This record gives sequence, C-alpha cells and structure tokens, in this order.
Amino acid sequence: MVTAWDVAADVVDPEIPVLTIEDLGILRRVETDGHRVEVDITPTYSGCPAVETIRSDIETALRAAGYTEVEVQRVLTPAWSTDWMSEDGRRKLVEYGIAPPQPRGHDGDDGPVAIGISVRCPQCGSPSTSELSRFGSTSCKSLWVCQDCREPFDHFKTL
Repeated sequence: MVTAWDVAADVVDPEIPVLTIEDLGILRRVETDGHRVEVDITPTYSGCPAVETIRSDIETALRAAGYTEVEVQRVLTPAWSTDWMSEDGRRKLVEYGIAPPQPRGHDGDDGPVAIGISVRCPQCGSPSTSELSRFGSTSCKSLWVCQDCREPFDHFKTL
C-alpha cells in the first residue's frame, strides 16, 4: 500500500530534478487522518525560491492520490543541514554531474566543521579541482573546475 509519505517522498526537487525531496532531506513529517494530510518541509535555506513550487507539487501529488485536504507547512527549526541528505541522494548527484556535499561530522552542535582540501570531480573523480565561483547555478551550489579533465561542475555546498 502506498502511504502519504511515499507519495510526498516521490516529489522531485525543481532545481535538481534527479533528487526527490526525501533524497534531499527536506521532507520532515507526514501525518494523515482519513483524507486529510499534513506535511512539514524544511527548505535548504529560508529564502529558497523552490519552496513554493515544492509545496504546490506536494499538494498536487497528494490530491491525485486521493487526499482531499492537504496542508504543507514550512518548518525552519531546526535549520536544514546537508547531513540530512541521503546517501542515495549523494550518489544521484555524482551521477548527474554535481559534486555532493561532504558530511559535516557532527549532529548540529557548535563543534568543529570538517573542511575538505579539495572537491572530487564528479566527471573523472580527480581531487585536483579548484573553485571558480562561490555561487553556481543555484544559491546552494558553487562552481568548480577540474584541473585534469578541464570540465566545470557544480558542487553542492556543505551546510
């Protein structure tokens, strides 16, 4: 049986269409009561322009699945972290040509954040890369280039 969670989890991110909102880790809660469903999502950052599209896509998918009353709430606390991204989502990013974020190495406390010296190229796997711009095709990504294969690529920022 397909659950309301399953339906919402299959909604794709409009900015990175190979990821579902479950892969991305922004789907936080789904509760049903008959034909009523409440969904909580936590955007990757508070000003994310894709949130309204995601909200609409969730509502459309759940209504198509038979839920007549759908409420999607934006939850900002706790703030989203790239640690919420699934391993499957990280793999999908590489396959799509985007370098995934590295795990932060802690559970959201105020401890140290691990900083990598380089980002592996998602095209050839080389660690010989450099950042071209802190801003990429979307706010959550930066633009990098590989020194070996010479291909530019996006890197999903670690947050």
